[in-house]
Amino acid sequence: MVRPLILHSRYLAIPDEDKYDASPFPDFDDDDRVQQFLQDRRVIGYDPLVQPALLRHEITSSAASHRTIASARFSAAKILSGHDDRILVIVGPCSIHSPEQALEYARLLKAKMPNWPNLLIIMRAYLCRVLALDLYNIENRVAHDSTRNTRTTVGWKGLINDPDINGTFKINKGLRTARQLLCDLTDLGVPVGSELLDTISPQYISDLISWGAIGARTTESQLHRELASGVSFPIGFKNGTDGSVAVAIDAMHSASNPHAFMGVTEQGLASIVKTRGNQDVHVILRGGTKGPNYASEHIKDAAKTILKKRTFASIMVDCSQKSQQPAACDIGYLYTTGRWGRNITGVMIESNINDGRQDVPSTGPTGLKHGISITDACVDFDTTLDMLDKLNEAVSKRRAAILEAGMKTPAAFESNGH
Repeated sequence: MVRPLILHSRYLAIPDEDKYDASPFPDFDDDDRVQQFLQDRRVIGYDPLVQPALLRHEITSSAASHRTIASARFSAAKILSGHDDRILVIVGPCSIHSPEQALEYARLLKAKMPNWPNLLIIMRAYLCRVLALDLYNIENRVAHDSTRNTRTTVGWKGLINDPDINGTFKINKGLRTARQLLCDLTDLGVPVGSELLDTISPQYISDLISWGAIGARTTESQLHRELASGVSFPIGFKNGTDGSVAVAIDAMHSASNPHAFMGVTEQGLASIVKTRGNQDVHVILRGGTKGPNYASEHIKDAAKTILKKRTFASIMVDCSQKSQQPAACDIGYLYTTGRWGRNITGVMIESNINDGRQDVPSTGPTGLKHGISITDACVDFDTTLDMLDKLNEAVSKRRAAILEAGMKTPAAFESNGH
């Protein structure tokens, strides 16, 4: 008897009494029983997922959004290739847990954008997170408590995966919430950037993104390199968790070439995806287990290595990681001094309405404080304004220094970037 392929909404493949048995011994004479051990042994069930095309049809972006997205993509690509001497700034919450507060932050940011003509501001809109933190019922956490519910040790997985912040994983709701939020943000005139953590969710929101990132833990992933080769926006690769820049440079090289791989269409069908390759790629220095890597010698070493494979070394510095936080004070100085400062094309800052971070209380998300991150700590908005003012001033100082030296074009335009 051939077992039919049926989509169940909570199908238990194996009786409860066997679920903790690492190597159960079935009755091999009972074929139905045997098949239970051949497939879905550890799968609880399958729930239907809305098709990307249907969600895009349901939640459409405006003409104003289209202008915002396209303009930011074009400008970001020019900056990252050294053909625009502005600095690309990715700034915003570590991850968004409240659409309302994200819109509040965006309005504050939008009102100040005219003050920074030397910067291209793209709001950080991270919607998926994979953290090894206990963010549920944190107040009841007991160190080394082996009896604790394993769900609570994984951490909140982000607005798309768990929009209600309670472990119910209403992903269809999360996708709708996320897409509507990005439509609203871009309609305001605020372009957004996001991290690509998986290969499926981008089908629902990639048309709304102006810049993307591949994280330190996935930069080595061939799946993510293939994905990056086909997206329609610039994308940055973070250095490895150990601080190694080589893996990010390898990822850039891979993503800039054509690929053919298995993927999913907008209709939700499995398909063979063929890409042209993405030339708008760059490195993100985010520090590592060995310490920070934003000093002038790190910029120099990274740039020299990149130039072995590319004509211009484009480097973004992530000022968000704990070891990298002092970088925000130094980037402006590095940008205006030294021959390698010109290769700093971007900065990333984790910023929120209020500073710090908070855990989700035992009472749930209703007990959260306003405008404070529930993942990594952020600087407050007033501090953000000061940081962006200094970065904007740094670009002006560099231009003045170039003119004073008698140069007619920004140094970044020189051949080979040095």
